[in-house]
Amino acid sequence: MDVIENRIKAIHDNLSHWMTPEVLKACLSMTDLTSLKSTDTPSSIRRLTGKVNDFQKHFPEYPLPASICVYPNFARTVKDTLSVPGVHTTVVAGCFPSSQSFTEVKVMESRMAVEQGADEVDIVLALNSFLDGNMVACEKEIKAVREAVGGAVLKVILETGALPDSGMIREASFLAMESGADFIKTSTGKMEPAATPFAAIVMCGCIQEFYARTGRRIGFKPAGGISSAKDAAVYYAIVETVLGKEWLNPSLLRFGASRVANSIISEIEASSVTYF
Repeated sequence: MDVIENRIKAIHDNLSHWMTPEVLKACLSMTDLTSLKSTDTPSSIRRLTGKVNDFQKHFPEYPLPASICVYPNFARTVKDTLSVPGVHTTVVAGCFPSSQSFTEVKVMESRMAVEQGADEVDIVLALNSFLDGNMVACEKEIKAVREAVGGAVLKVILETGALPDSGMIREASFLAMESGADFIKTSTGKMEPAATPFAAIVMCGCIQEFYARTGRRIGFKPAGGISSAKDAAVYYAIVETVLGKEWLNPSLLRFGASRVANSIISEIEASSVTYF
């Protein structure tokens, strides 16, 4: 644990190395621009998607976000409204955020989201099984969703705030990767603590071990509580120092955030910008 804390301190002490326009623009290109509110409507999601469509008209020197992340019932809304290339349609599924339902319901919701246009699906590890020690049930559920979503990118949320030590975070990380996850993700953002640098370093270490053993690169997605350009730079630095530059692209690193895009633009422009 002291090693991890020392690593976090070293990153914070040298954060200016990563707080550059180049790095912050890269973080923006890896952002899953997120709207997960009970008050979301088709109109509000169309407005958000329209802002993504028009973004480079207002900020031509900035990259587009990696995706728009919404509830499953809005997958078709995003897909039909998006007009810029390269931006993915991401959904949270599997009875997000609690994952408290029947596996069959979670599988059906995930499948329906893909049928409605989602090309990335974020689900939550079944903590009801995991915390009870029923790893077989967790594995079966992830594999069932993996099969249901086909070639869509599957991200598994560990909800690390509910996992009290690094050993449990490691166990959840390997379980998700071995069951077919393309990414492992820290948090739903619906409970505290959400993403933490400590959990991120543990998870990235597991990804490194898994790659060394299998040759398969798994992506990492910190999410929950990431609201500032500084937050994004910290997690970018963790990925670079633990996993290396090969992971510094949208196919292997994502940020789940609803506010960080505005903060990144504001930091670079040195003025308050509220676009999204």
